[in-house]
Amino acid sequence: MTLYTQLDHWIDAHFEEEVRFLQQLIQVPTDTPPGNNAPHARRTAQMLDAMGLQAQSHPVPADIVHAHGLQSITNLIVRRTYGAGGPTIALNAHGDVVPPGDGWQHDPYGGELENGMIYGRAAAVSKSDFATYAFAVRALEAVCPPTRGQIDLLFTYDEEFGGELGPGWLLANGLTHPDLVIAAGFSYAVITAHNGCLQLEVTVHGQTAHAAIPHTGVDALQAGVAILHALYAQNTLYQSITSQVEGITHPYLNIGVIQGGTNTNVVPGRVSFKLDRRMIPEENATEVEAQLRALIQQTAAQLPGVSVDVRRILLAHSMQALPGNQPLVHALQTHGQAVFGEPLPALGTPLYTDMRLFAQQGIPGVIYGAGPRTVLESHAKRADERLNLADLRRATQVVARALRDLLG
Repeated sequence: MTLYTQLDHWIDAHFEEEVRFLQQLIQVPTDTPPGNNAPHARRTAQMLDAMGLQAQSHPVPADIVHAHGLQSITNLIVRRTYGAGGPTIALNAHGDVVPPGDGWQHDPYGGELENGMIYGRAAAVSKSDFATYAFAVRALEAVCPPTRGQIDLLFTYDEEFGGELGPGWLLANGLTHPDLVIAAGFSYAVITAHNGCLQLEVTVHGQTAHAAIPHTGVDALQAGVAILHALYAQNTLYQSITSQVEGITHPYLNIGVIQGGTNTNVVPGRVSFKLDRRMIPEENATEVEAQLRALIQQTAAQLPGVSVDVRRILLAHSMQALPGNQPLVHALQTHGQAVFGEPLPALGTPLYTDMRLFAQQGIPGVIYGAGPRTVLESHAKRADERLNLADLRRATQVVARALRDLLG
């Protein structure tokens, strides 16, 4: 047998253990908000330690966490040092998730197995890649231990709120110094670029009044509707802007939350909404934000008695492929085709991810892990999130094989 088939066989022999590991990760909730993620990190560290992968715990100071609207974050690093002369490769996955929401047919925290699938919040995004990466490293060390280089397993807990307190915090504090990065993703493509994301909160101020004498007030909701019309009209124009990155189409905008008013018999004096603007890699984030702010302010200026406040919630820059990512792309594509029996294209994705934080530091990386062809198939952020266990097994084999090439 080749070293590659030996890696495959080790993963096959330990796959039931890998599935149990993922089940236990799912069974500890990490809903964000509220973002009380330290208990999951403690449980993960215990399980990793039991497998011989000692985890360093790095709690983010409580005042910083609370200032970001979260309750607790402890990031984990499993550092495996093999010898001088080779690259340091980071494998990064996040454990925080959005709350489950309604409509589940399976327990969102059960890790239930049915018809070759595992169900639960974060089964696909991205507790699955805690398992992918941990068992790929175990296979590598059992079959063909590297003699040079280093692997940093980074299990972090701030992706849903932007990643600044997850891998961003580890990088800012000098706790990891990778040369190459693989970040959590899906199995059928190697992602080399992704969209950016700007999130704004817009608060529209009018003047409350009794509904019996509405002319004595200024309707903030009606003003907000005018601003929303202007934004949606702009969203239609975005369809004419085309990205040159395969897998990414055009910019777009979404209004996700609207709140306001005090009662049905009161003219609303204050209404707020939150928008999400996805930016293609070719766009300049500063210009995009300035244009949106100007559109909102100019629309409000035409409405007597109305004022607006605009607050940035999040700015996640897009990721563009860095020249040094070729060893990762080549290794994953080569072994992806061998294991999956089909070519793995190198593409962009309209999502935004933690990978951008490494790219902003000039660290080449790609997005690859366990999952289906599309986010829709995974039910990520929807009811009954699921993962095909065959994809978990094969992605683990692909990552183990790629690590062998990169550290061999």
